[in-house]
Amino acid sequence: MLLDTHTLVWYVEGSQKIGTATREAVRLGSLDNQVLVSAITPWEIALLVSKKRLLLSSDVMDWVNEVLAKPGVSLVPLEPKIAVASTRLPFDMHLDPADRILVATARRFGATLVTADRALLDLAVQGYFKVQDAME
Repeated sequence: MLLDTHTLVWYVEGSQKIGTATREAVRLGSLDNQVLVSAITPWEIALLVSKKRLLLSSDVMDWVNEVLAKPGVSLVPLEPKIAVASTRLPFDMHLDPADRILVATARRFGATLVTADRALLDLAVQGYFKVQDAME
C-alpha cells in the first residue's frame, strides 16, 4: 500500500480522521514490509509545515526521519520512470504534481493508494489504479 501524505500524517499522529479498517490495514502492512511512502511525501509535508497548514509533534526533519525508520515502512524514490509517467497518465487528472506522482507511483508498483482525497477516490473508479478510502 502507498500512503497519501495526509494518510501518513493521520496514522503517525494518531488522528481520529483515519478509519479503523485503514489503521489496522496499515499496521498489518507494516508487519509485512508493505507500507510505501513516496519520495514526494516528505516534500509535501515540509511544504505544509512551512506554510503553517500542518503542525507536527516534532521538527519536520526529525518527524520524517522517525517515520522512515519505522519497521515495515519503505521510501519509494522518485525514479525517472515515475516522474515521466506522472505526466503521461492515460486519463484526465488535475495538475497537482504531488497527486500525479502518487498515482504514478501506485501504478508503477501495483500498490493500493490509501487516501481520503475525494478526487482521487472518484478517479480510481475508472480502474486505472487501486485505492482504499483512508476514512474507512
